[in-house]
Amino acid sequence: MTESNGDGEPKPAIAALASPPSSISDVVFLGTPEVAAITLQALIDSPIRVVHVITKPDKRRGRGSKLKRSPVSELAAEYDIPVSHDPAEAPSLEVDLGVVVAFGQLIRRPVLEQLAMVNLHFSLLPRWRGAAPVERAILAGDQTTGVCVMEVAEGLDVGDVYAKASAEIGTDETADELRDRLAVIGSKLLVEQLTSGLDDPIPQAGEPTYASKLDRTEFRLDLSESAEVVHRRIRVGRAWCQFRDRRLIVTVARLASEAPKLEPGELRGQFLGTGQGVIEVVSVKPEGKRDMPVGDWLNGVTPSASERLS
Repeated sequence: MTESNGDGEPKPAIAALASPPSSISDVVFLGTPEVAAITLQALIDSPIRVVHVITKPDKRRGRGSKLKRSPVSELAAEYDIPVSHDPAEAPSLEVDLGVVVAFGQLIRRPVLEQLAMVNLHFSLLPRWRGAAPVERAILAGDQTTGVCVMEVAEGLDVGDVYAKASAEIGTDETADELRDRLAVIGSKLLVEQLTSGLDDPIPQAGEPTYASKLDRTEFRLDLSESAEVVHRRIRVGRAWCQFRDRRLIVTVARLASEAPKLEPGELRGQFLGTGQGVIEVVSVKPEGKRDMPVGDWLNGVTPSASERLS
């Protein structure tokens, strides 16, 4: 039966997405940050040949606004791999497959109709589809997460899954540490899948949850929350509060099993009170200064007994 567009005219047929070949040797790699460079290095060290890299354009950063290449672009340059910035170029590169890791934008359907692509995603789908799966897993208090090698389909992380691997989340593990560890696990899994040949993927099963990009307000610590919640926010990174009307980033902290009873925001040495429980602050970054051990900061500011972090 031919579908109608409502005016009696038949709808044009929608082309199917491309399927990966049974044997994969040449790929184009699409990725941008340091975590993607981990996977690119694993592919370079494997039998798979990376013939081209597509990454985000260079950005102006730092003093003098000098152009800075992405970590993926820098690694590609070390191995003389050609680099460009438009994913629409991928189907013209005469490769078997596209490999996507933290590229930073959706791949449009016309590209996927011409070239099959797989994505290394840092969660156990369908939990935590979206931009910040590692951060959301930590904030939610998940004890387990993982990686998926999945097909790139039209939509946000909706493709079927070729393979997955689970990983426990460490009690004090930060988002950066967990992301790097998942990249290593996932890179090994990806190389195994590509070198052995991709089997038919399995549809995602279960209720999806979404990992939206963190809003800047989520980095501010609310010390009336429990120690567990405050600790999770610190592990995500860039978590801050205020001391003497200046921003103080808490860079490293631990849950304190044995500590004095403190009010929210009350400091006693390295111990900081919350709405329920106490955290032990390890290091901080005061506004306009370097990251430092909390003892060095305390020696410099010498807080009074009545002063609070807010």
